[in-house]
Amino acid sequence: MRALGIDPVHDTRRTFDGLLSAMSRPGTVHQVPAPADHAVVATLVDHEVTIATADEGLRDALSGQGRLEPAAVEDADIVHVRDHTAVDVRACKRGPLVEPSEGAIIVYRVDSISGSSGLGTTVTLSGPGVDGTAALSVSVPESALSALSEAQSEYPRGVDAVFATEERIAAVPRSVTMEVA
Repeated sequence: MRALGIDPVHDTRRTFDGLLSAMSRPGTVHQVPAPADHAVVATLVDHEVTIATADEGLRDALSGQGRLEPAAVEDADIVHVRDHTAVDVRACKRGPLVEPSEGAIIVYRVDSISGSSGLGTTVTLSGPGVDGTAALSVSVPESALSALSEAQSEYPRGVDAVFATEERIAAVPRSVTMEVA
């Protein structure tokens, strides 16, 4: 993934560790290699994982590595989103009851994230991995976060979300209840 400026060994390992921490402690913010959205996708995608993205640079880099399996948003395992109003996450696959882990992972590129109230839309998280409740502020329109909350409302079915700035990530797995403020 050197075409993306990502070391395929060290950076993907650091990103995987950051993703694991972010998913197990929803709403916390973690440092990962830049650009974080590309690092997350490069870490998760292999020749068996499908992806929907409008990012030509990302598609070209994955294609050059033989790792691009393009799919429509409705069918993709990973959905990479830069324009938060262009994709309705309620259309993404949520996995069947017998295998809810087949739901999509949505990777949002955002300008800012904060593990508290701050710039952007604030959501309140509760559930597994959250001590009581946690606030997460992300620069995503309230309507897009409401759609994400709806896509996650049928636990164990749903989608997992990763928010990525240039060098930081936060995650909201499908097991967490998300209330848009």
